[in-house]
Amino acid sequence: MVPERETSARERGPAGATAATRPRTRLDQPRAPRRRLLPEWDPEAFGRLSERIARFLGTGRFIVWMTVVIIAWVLWNIFAPRDLRFDNYPFIFLTLMLSLQASYAAPLILLAQNRQDDRDRVNLEQDRKQNERSIADTEYLTREIAALRIGLGEVATRDWIRSELQDLMKELEARQHDGHVVFPAERSDRPSGRDVDDR
Repeated sequence: MVPERETSARERGPAGATAATRPRTRLDQPRAPRRRLLPEWDPEAFGRLSERIARFLGTGRFIVWMTVVIIAWVLWNIFAPRDLRFDNYPFIFLTLMLSLQASYAAPLILLAQNRQDDRDRVNLEQDRKQNERSIADTEYLTREIAALRIGLGEVATRDWIRSELQDLMKELEARQHDGHVVFPAERSDRPSGRDVDDR
């Protein structure tokens, strides 16, 4: 059972300075969407569109088409009948259109450059991590190879065993010619072992 004092405090709501200023919101439920006056758009789609426009603005095709349109505009407004001309000699409307095109092209190019910078930053970070992994792998393999070399230095190699056997064969052949065979283990004047031959 809940005491009466606690239930009455819950029914009244929050007390103090915050009770009058704002209503209590629940944290376990999402907020209701607010109405916006400005239209909403997908920033990723807008960024892709700006990159496509910026790529087109940086091509020779755009310059050729823009030159053709400007020449046609000027020739039409000079040589067309006076009734059909829409922009007379100072070509103020042409100047307005070109400045409008430039005012939209500059921010689109900047937006495309910012997106390219972000991609380059991500690629550089991935390259740096890949280089770190490659360096770590190389250091590990270097340590392993050094350990194998140290381990192989203490093991009898094939060439060393072959040279020892050849030396023994020569000594046996020399002893056979004398008629008396003396094995190297019986000789007291010849030191044996790998360390002596390595010197």
